[in-house]
Amino acid sequence: MLETALFDYDLPDEFIARYPAEKRDGSRMMALERDSGETAIRNFPELVDYLEPGDAVICNNTKVRLGRLFGRKGEDGSGARFEALLLEPDAQNTGCWRAMLRPGKRAKAGTFVRLLEHDGSVNTRGDGFIVRETVGDGTYRIEFSPPDPDELQTRYGHIPLPPYLNRDAESADLERYQTVYAKCIGAVAAPTAGLHFTPEVFSALEAKGVKRGELTLHVGAGTFLPVSTADASQHKMHFEEYELPEKTAELVNSTHAAGHRVVAVGTTTVRVLESCVDDSGAVHAGRGRTDIFLYPPYRPRAVDMLLTNFHLPKSTLLMLVSCFCDREKVLAAYETAKRANMRFYSYGDCMLLYRRRR
Repeated sequence: MLETALFDYDLPDEFIARYPAEKRDGSRMMALERDSGETAIRNFPELVDYLEPGDAVICNNTKVRLGRLFGRKGEDGSGARFEALLLEPDAQNTGCWRAMLRPGKRAKAGTFVRLLEHDGSVNTRGDGFIVRETVGDGTYRIEFSPPDPDELQTRYGHIPLPPYLNRDAESADLERYQTVYAKCIGAVAAPTAGLHFTPEVFSALEAKGVKRGELTLHVGAGTFLPVSTADASQHKMHFEEYELPEKTAELVNSTHAAGHRVVAVGTTTVRVLESCVDDSGAVHAGRGRTDIFLYPPYRPRAVDMLLTNFHLPKSTLLMLVSCFCDREKVLAAYETAKRANMRFYSYGDCMLLYRRRR
């Protein structure tokens, strides 16, 4: 049994970063040495100091879709206000999606919701969606009218900021809640460890001889769910679509074969690589859906260093981080971060878990 309560900690509301740093690479970075638990607080661009020629940085290039939509019930849009969060398209039915709806109690089958413009007014074109059925996991199948979800997201959609930011998305979030290398659209949430990178940081890494690879994991809404079972091992993970290209798999394997280190940018990158690793430590290219759940005492086989943000208490993400370093050392580092007034969660500062060369 792995007690969920062991991964709890207190975080006063004022530590939550509701807006990003003024500059994309302007966050601070806590460097946590995996064996000793020793910490140092640096500026993010100093990441380059912890890497060596031949190391490889692997990033998740997913792109967040404009998947939050607002509307009002009824053909004329005069009824109750609704909010929809699009999760994934229905592969069998064009124009249909699985979505979360609020308020769910009013989302009866057959309900038509007319979409709202960004200024909050009811659209004059009659665009909207019909609630077709409940899926059974608290989500709904909806069908768009007209059946062109991509065009409707572009016209009416909002960036789906995490609920703990407790604010509406603003125009600046269209840029700042995407990584500079985002290209494969499909995520409900950003792979936030990558938000700190700039072209200048990548240039500095390249100049040092650090290589770079990309993979894709479309982050799902379940990434924000806390573990609700007393025994964490009984928690059921959500599925997420991934792709590990042959070129990136070869980079990971050749980096290890040459005695260098693989750095995962974010927990999502770890989940893909550890889903594709064999018992020998080699990774294999492929695509599919993973619900891998990593928690202690598991130790990663494909990843040597992890760059990640600070995570919610009792979350699967905090448990994954604790696979790189003893839980006690991770939580002690979080307390150090609070004393240093570091910023937590998606728009906050970051942590590098590394191991010294012997």
